[in-house]
Formats: sequence, structure tokens, C-alpha cells
Amino acid sequence: MISFDDKLQPLLGKKTADALETGLGLTTVGDLLRHYPRRYDERGQLTDIRSLEIDEHVTVQAEVRKCTKRRMKARHGHMTEAVITDGTSELHLVFFGKVAFVAEQELLPGTRALFAGKVGRYRQNLQLVHPAFEILTPESDGSEFLQAFLPVYPASQHINTWNIANCVKQLLEIWDGVPEDPLPLAFREEHGLIGLEEALRAIHRPESWAQISVAQQRLKWDEALAVQLALAQRRKASTARPAPSCARRSGGILDAFDARLPFKLTAGQVEVGEQIAADLEATVPMNRLLQGEVGSGKTMVALRAMLQAVDAGRQSAMLAPTEVLAAQHARSLQEMLGDLAQAGQLGGADVATRVTLLTGSMNTAQRRQALLDIVTGEAGIVVGTHAIIQDKVEFHSLGLVVVDEQHRFGVEQRDALRARGSVENPHVLVMTATPIPRTVAMTVYGDLEVSALRELPGGRSPIKTSVVPAREKPTWLDRAFARVREEVAAGHQAYFVCPRIGDEEPAKSDDEDKRPALSVIDVANMLAQGPLRGLRVEILHGRMPPDEKDAVMRAFAANQVQVLVATTVIEVGVNVPNATVMAIMDADRFGVSQLHQLRGRVGRGSAPGLCLLVTEMPEMTATMERLRAVESTLDGFELAQLDLELRREGDILGAAQSGRRSALKMLSLLRDEDIIAEARLAAQHVVDEDPDLEKHPGLAGMVATLLTEERADFLEKT
Repeated sequence: MISFDDKLQPLLGKKTADALETGLGLTTVGDLLRHYPRRYDERGQLTDIRSLEIDEHVTVQAEVRKCTKRRMKARHGHMTEAVITDGTSELHLVFFGKVAFVAEQELLPGTRALFAGKVGRYRQNLQLVHPAFEILTPESDGSEFLQAFLPVYPASQHINTWNIANCVKQLLEIWDGVPEDPLPLAFREEHGLIGLEEALRAIHRPESWAQISVAQQRLKWDEALAVQLALAQRRKASTARPAPSCARRSGGILDAFDARLPFKLTAGQVEVGEQIAADLEATVPMNRLLQGEVGSGKTMVALRAMLQAVDAGRQSAMLAPTEVLAAQHARSLQEMLGDLAQAGQLGGADVATRVTLLTGSMNTAQRRQALLDIVTGEAGIVVGTHAIIQDKVEFHSLGLVVVDEQHRFGVEQRDALRARGSVENPHVLVMTATPIPRTVAMTVYGDLEVSALRELPGGRSPIKTSVVPAREKPTWLDRAFARVREEVAAGHQAYFVCPRIGDEEPAKSDDEDKRPALSVIDVANMLAQGPLRGLRVEILHGRMPPDEKDAVMRAFAANQVQVLVATTVIEVGVNVPNATVMAIMDADRFGVSQLHQLRGRVGRGSAPGLCLLVTEMPEMTATMERLRAVESTLDGFELAQLDLELRREGDILGAAQSGRRSALKMLSLLRDEDIIAEARLAAQHVVDEDPDLEKHPGLAGMVATLLTEERADFLEKT
């Protein structure tokens, strides 16, 4: 009997199995059967060539417009060039060597075929180099592609879509099916779902769109339920130990801080603050995600929560992703608190506490004093990097953990920090400046309650964003440099952001025409010797020694440095109100949310901000469309939804962010909100009655199969 766990090699042969493993990481029957088609082409229906993206591995069904063979000028031999079309747009093909002769003979004008390869660009034309192709003819008796629906699978350079389709067909003919459906019959009937075996056979070899739809519905439910069961179990486990009750205290440090505020809190800050305050008073551990726009005042909300914990005789820890940000947070909190942060010092307030910084780069004396302040409880607020969660750090009485920029930390780090409490779990508040669509919040952050700050405090200056198409309009780049000089002449400062540092080997690209990403070191030298000569230009990146990084940031904050060329180390938390302009070089190499995060570093003072998205990408590409979207709106929540729409299925929980294949191959976080919400309720009901799924072995197996422990951990890392 052939099961999901059986290896593919004995069934499909070594060569094919190796190609599936090397190209797609598929090694078992279950892997291949859950490698679903990304779309279906009806026979004769041409692919929309305009929707193709550079560097994407694609399969295109198109018609040959022309095909010519010629002798190459630069080297010996022949090449064949062809142009294919969908009726409105064209895609260029090029073949070399022996294949050039085959292509010339078979790709006659008017021929329809499937073409598979990686999209590149040559002289502003989209191009496939040496694509595999399969001619579509009524006479090709027995061809996989004679069926009404042509499944188009995610493919790679090692194996193309029609070979994958043939493998699946071969496997389905010998597969014995599912011995027992993991979803109980009553559950399937309640939600109108077909059996797993029927769904898997229909998804690969459908006979109608209706059959595809019901198969997808079942397979989406499997994935949604597996994720939500894992998250429900995590929520259950997080409440196993009680949390310290941090009751509000009249006349304490929080009241003193509020009385001194020179401004009025926004309605959102008040509302979210009340939610958090109520959570802190309970003995059930708070696990809350606070999301909000750049500059929406999340740090203020977090500080007030930390002060409530201090009033209750507890300590708070704030974890930042980098030493630069940790040091800045510590300075910012001390400045906001004033004499309320000077406990035990001359001039300190009567109800004061102490803010202590702890990082890995501290010298021995500094570290010893910080550890002493923490263990004695003198430090009511502790700020640091992952150094806080090392075993040598002992808290006197940890009540609240604040994690800044949740996506920078692994689940292991967060759990370790939570475990810093002795017999109690501290309350946990995680923050992110990346707005999150509701479906992502229910899935990626499904173990957390979610609060949002959408209102910006008064006084924030507007930010104008402009795309600079450097290749098509080089004079615009010159104007961008001139614009930076104008801002500096007015007394302001500028950021330049680059995708890489420059002291490492640039990543190799399959596209010879595609240059390496611009680097901090090269751009800084170019600016200092060229368009920004005479200005003080400094660099900042993650591999610099901590003291050096801190010195650069202090000099920039003091306006001793006019231009800072940096990596995304400045993406979160860096606050220099005098910086008014940012140029993001190779902006096409950053995601929508990251671009939005980065530009939030300007416009933080009284002067308006300017963000320049410099790119060499041509117009009418999906990448340029993404940049134009960032240019058109400052609404981070709108951009977060757009970001989700532009991503390929599975990237949210998969390879694009994690370096491993996604567990979600069918479920769409964009389109399947109803399924996710239903699955969340169903999963919570099951786990409330059966926390370890002992009475539901089928569901336990489904969770283990579709959502390995590694992937479950990743749900909290994304």
C-alpha cells in the first residue's frame, strides 16, 4: 500500500525523483500530492504576458508570431530568436546550440505551445532564454495536455510544469488513497467538505471548474484548521502558569508621568492603553500585539504600561532587535521620564524608578552594574537586545515584557524572555510598525490579541514620496542629488538606504544583465567624491562595532553628520527629527511594507519629509507598479493589504521569508478570510475540550503533517 510517507524514487525513478527534490524539495508521495497547481489554463486560452514578473519561473501558453535563425556575431554557432504573443503583448525567446535548429523547425508562425523558463530582460524586452517548450496540437494523441484543464504547477529550472503533471498522473494511477480521512465525517458534513482522497484527485486532474472549487475548499480547510489548531494549543499553553497582577495605583509614577505630559494622548492611545491596563490587572498572562503606523505613538503606550507594572512593584523589560535601537530606546525613555527615571540620584522625583540599558557590547564594569540593578530591582525598566534573555540575567520581579518589532525575533527568544519569570509568566506586549491585514493577524499572530493605532499624533509633518526611474530618466537622479544638497543647505539632513553593505560577495544572479545590488560602501564613496562632495557623509550597518555604530548615530542626531548612508538597520525606531529626505537606492529590491517603514524615518520634525524611491526597473512591470503604489499613499494599512495582494500564495508563511517551503499551499490569506475565521472558532472549540488532541488522532496527524514544529514556530517569527 502506497502512503503519504513513501519515497518518490522507487515509484518515479531516480532521475525524476532527484529533479523533484533538487528543484522543489519534494521527496515523498505526500509532498508531491500537496504540490498543487498554481493555476489552470483551459486548452487554447493564452497567458496574459503583461502579468509576468522579471526573475519569475513561468509557464506560458502562447502563439508564435515569428521565428528566425541566424549566425552569432560574437561567438561560433547559431541562435534562434522567436516572438510569442497572447494577442496584446509579446515575449521574446532565444535558443542556442542544437536546440536553435529544433526551435526553428517546430516553432512555426501560428503554432501554439507551452513555454517554461525564467523571465529576464534584454533591451527593454521581456525574454526567456532557452525555454523548454511543448507544442499543443490536436494530433498529439495521449498528451497530458489534451485534457480540458491544463494544471500549471510551481516549477523550477530543474523540472518544468508538464513533467510535474506527468509525475502526478503516474502517481495517482498507483496511489491507494487515504485509509482514513483525518477530518471526522460529522465535521465534514457540518462544513460541507468532500473527502481528502476525492479532493486530491480532483485538484490535480479536474473535469470542471466546479470540481476544482470544492476540492480547493476542502484542502484550504485542512491548512486553515492545522494552523489554527497549533495556534489554539499555543494560546492554551501560554496560560498554563499565572501572571502577576499589576494593578493600577493612584498617586504612583504613572499618575506623575501623565500629569506632566505636554500634549494630549490620541483617542487610539487612550483606548489601547485601557485594554492593556485591564490585561495587566488580570492573572491570565497578557499576550497582545500592538500594531500601528510609524509615529503613531506605540512607545508612549508601552511606557505607560511599563509604569503601571512599576507601580505594582514589578519590573518591565523592553527588547529591541538591534543595539542601536536598544540604546536609542533607553535614551528616549529617560528623556520622556526626566527626573522620574532618576531613582536614588540627586534631583530624582519621590516616585522615580531607574531605566537600565543592557547590551552585549558593554564593558565589564557597565555590565556588572546593570546586572546588579536588575537583580536588586533598582531598575524598574530594563532595555536591551537579546542579551536580556541570557541565563546570567536575573530579574528581581519581572511583570511585563515589551518586544519591539516582533518580526525580528524568533519564537525561541520570545519564549525565553517570557520564562524569565520565576513561578509566574510575565505579561507580554509585542509591537510592530508594520500594519497587518486581519487575515494575517488571525494566522501569523493567531496566538495574540491584536490592538491597532491608526491615528497619528498632532504635529507630524507630511511626507512626499517620488519614484526616480534612474535608467529611463537619468537626469531625475541628478535632480535627486541636488534636492539632497538643498535640504542640507537649509540645515537639514539626509539618509541614503542601500540593500547591502559592500564588504561581502554580491549574490550571483542568473540574469547576466542584472548588476549586483548597490552597497552602502560604494554609494557612500560615490556621494562623497561626486554629487555630495564637501558634505560629511558617514556609513552605518549591522556589522560595524557597537561603539562605532553608536558614535555615528550620536553624531548624526547632533547634526555633525549631514548624510547617513545605511542598510535597513535604520528601518525601525531611529528618530532624528532634523532628517528630512531619504533616498532608497535600488528600491525595487525592498518590499512594500519595508519601504513604508523606511520612509517613516523622515518627516518626524516640523519640516516636511521627502522620500525618493530610486530604481532602474522599467515601467509596466509589477515591480514598478508596487513602487508606484508606495508613492501614491501614506496609509500603511492600505499598503499592507496591497503587499498581501502582490505576494505569491504561500509567501506570507513560506519560502520568501523563511527560507523553507510553505505549509500553506492552497489557503489564501487574501481571499479566504471566512475560512480562516471559521477554522479559528472550530479549532478553539476542539482544543478547549481536548488540548492535546488525544481524542482526535486524525486532527493531530494533520497538524503534524501540514504544520511541522519548525513551521509552527515560524508562525510567530514572521
